[in-house]
Amino acid sequence: MLRASGLAHEIELGRLPTSRTLAEHFADDDARWRLQLSGGDDYELCFTAAPADAFAIEQAMAAGGLGATVVGRVTAEPGLRLLQPDGGAFAADAGGYDHFLAGHA
Repeated sequence: MLRASGLAHEIELGRLPTSRTLAEHFADDDARWRLQLSGGDDYELCFTAAPADAFAIEQAMAAGGLGATVVGRVTAEPGLRLLQPDGGAFAADAGGYDHFLAGHA
């Protein structure tokens, strides 16, 4: 989404959905956030919508027995900013599996 839009995304790490199991095994915020940002096999749909539509989306999802969580915002400055609950920047490793480079030396 970042490259396609040419815009920035701010992600509020404290708002990321966290399973009970993940929270129990990773009480340390930094470790949990690093896993959430680069781990795999625990998926949620990520999409953008106008801020004015957030409440209606949450209501529609809840009516269907699903949840939706606002985890950030789109801004005009290019790049990705990861924010801790206190507003400070979080430096994440460029981790995770790259499906496009796998098997290529």
